[in-house]
Amino acid sequence: MRYIAVALSDFFSKESRGSRALKKTVQRANDKHAQSGDRWKALEALRDDGSPEAVLGLLRRFTFRYDKSIEDEQEKDWVYHTLVELGDKVLPQLRQHMRETDTLAWPLKVLEKVASGDTFRDALRELCERNDNSYIRDPTKKIQLVHFMGDHCDPVLAQLVVPYVEDADEGVRFTAVEAVVQQKNQEVGLVPLIKLFLTQSEESRRIKVRIAEGLAQLGWALNVHGGTAAQQTAEFERVLSELIPGARLDGQKKLKLPATER
Repeated sequence: MRYIAVALSDFFSKESRGSRALKKTVQRANDKHAQSGDRWKALEALRDDGSPEAVLGLLRRFTFRYDKSIEDEQEKDWVYHTLVELGDKVLPQLRQHMRETDTLAWPLKVLEKVASGDTFRDALRELCERNDNSYIRDPTKKIQLVHFMGDHCDPVLAQLVVPYVEDADEGVRFTAVEAVVQQKNQEVGLVPLIKLFLTQSEESRRIKVRIAEGLAQLGWALNVHGGTAAQQTAEFERVLSELIPGARLDGQKKLKLPATER
């Protein structure tokens, strides 16, 4: 029994030392004041380790900016390719990291390489649920998320983007309008764009101009049905003429911009 106790003690002691060593490696890999060479060695050690904790340590490298911009980009690019090479085994840690981080640009790039189909959509749906269209002090994370979804045409993502046209932040709303236009899904996107265009409380001229430009670009007819359709069309034309003199709706209710606005 004594030998067993000693063996167990030695085992847990080694495990504890390994855990402490890994923690130090993670800290070194994410110390922006460390020498670049020391950070590289730590990053490579995390890659070789490959454990969930090491993967989280690699992902943390995306969360800060090193003073030397070229080296900063090189390190992040290396981490990106390393995580992509590890494949879908990094998904649990990637999803955890995206829930906790304040910046999504690099993690989303990893996601599109290691996930597809419903796994890809579910990860984005979770992010949308955790970053809805209510007010937050720093909207950067939402802007990155909405912009990313706009670059991936998919009926599910089109639905996920739409609520952000009513976001509390003007920058998020503008990005959402861009994303809806990029999705090119008339069934999902037309009514929300018209509604925002006609919303009197929307004071952003650039948002309304972008909606007009997007509708003209897509060639969508303003086929708004119901008893107020004529009123909405008349109001749309009034707002349009104030924003872009010379813009009009043709006989098919498609928006036409003057030559200088095309």
